[in-house]
Amino acid sequence: MNDLKSQQRRKAYDARNGQIDKDVVSRIICDRFLVHPAYQSAKTVMWYSHCRSEVRTQAALQRELATDKRIAIPYCTKDEQGHNKLGLWRLEDFAELLPGMWGILEPPKSRWGESGKELAPEQLDCVMVPGVAFDRNGGRLGNGAGYYDRLLKTVRADAVLIGVCFESQLVEQVIMEADDVVMDVVITEKTLYAGKGRQFSS
Repeated sequence: MNDLKSQQRRKAYDARNGQIDKDVVSRIICDRFLVHPAYQSAKTVMWYSHCRSEVRTQAALQRELATDKRIAIPYCTKDEQGHNKLGLWRLEDFAELLPGMWGILEPPKSRWGESGKELAPEQLDCVMVPGVAFDRNGGRLGNGAGYYDRLLKTVRADAVLIGVCFESQLVEQVIMEADDVVMDVVITEKTLYAGKGRQFSS
């Protein structure tokens, strides 16, 4: 399975890297996310700050910081056992962030754990989830380090998980393993797909 998953990941990376008009297409995807009912009704939302060839989120995210939404962004850290995990930072200004692991913008380590800035997964109402590939049923293929799957297993059952990707990243069926989490919704520049959600996760 690992070889097949690696092949699927490589093909999806190539599709994502080759996506043309990334700024224009990303704007369409972010606009669809912003008008989704789950986002509209949410008080606390997790965005991600894009890197490399991911759907570009920073322009829309910057604008949303001026609204009354409480916005969290993830950053890569470790739990008490040394396992990969995502911390959640309450973002109020991009000036708070510095390039961290893989060049992803994150709060400086000196501020990790700061009172009033760290959010718990249980506080999230809606979660924007990046990925290497998705399928139309909500299956998601990540980078392979498990950061997002560990986080997504700890959010509330009623929090809505929304995968965002270019249409070119869609595959017929993502090769799923026991720890992989299924999305409630997948948004591309073309349309919105209703995923099966976590009750269908292995």
